[in-house]
Amino acid sequence: MKKNIIPNNNEKKLGDNDFIVSKTDIIGKITYANRIFMEIAGYSESELLGVQHNIIRHPEMPRGVFRFMWDTLKSGNEFFGFAKNLCSDGGFYWVFANITPDYDKDGKLQGYYSVRRKPPTSALDVLVPIYREMLAIEKSCSAKEAPDKSLAYLFDVVAQTGAKNYDSLVLGLYKPNGV
Repeated sequence: MKKNIIPNNNEKKLGDNDFIVSKTDIIGKITYANRIFMEIAGYSESELLGVQHNIIRHPEMPRGVFRFMWDTLKSGNEFFGFAKNLCSDGGFYWVFANITPDYDKDGKLQGYYSVRRKPPTSALDVLVPIYREMLAIEKSCSAKEAPDKSLAYLFDVVAQTGAKNYDSLVLGLYKPNGV
C-alpha cells in the first residue's frame, strides 16, 4: 500500500550522467531498482521491491499521461515522456523516461524496463504549463472521464505545435538540437 506522503517544494536533481533504472512485472510491481533510483527517491531496496511503481507518482502528474503510457506499452510499443516523481520525504524530481516492454525468449511479455535521466530545463518550461492545464481539466471532470479529457488536451497541444505525433514532440524537447 502506498503511504500517504505530503508533497513539498524540495527538488532533487539528477546529475548529467545519472541514469535511474528499474524493472517491473507486467502489473507494475518493482522487481529491480538501481542505487541512483533508491538514493534520489529515498527508499531502500526492500521498500521498493514488490511494490507498485506508482509509489513515486507525484500528485501533480496528470492521470492522462499515465493512461497514454499504459496504452502505449500494452500495444507493445516503447514510451517516452517526462514525469515529476515523488520522493519518500515529500520532495520531487523530474525525469525524462524511456519505458520498454520486456519479453522472454519465447516472446511472452514479462514486464517493463524503465531508464530515466535528467530532463533539460527547456523541456520542463514547455511541459509544466501543459501538465498544469491537464490537471485542471481532470479536476473539472468525473474521475472516470478525467484521464481521457486531459489526454485529448495533450494531443491538441501536440497538433498545435506542428509535431508529427507525441513521440516527436517529447523527443524534440529532450534533444532540441537533434541527436
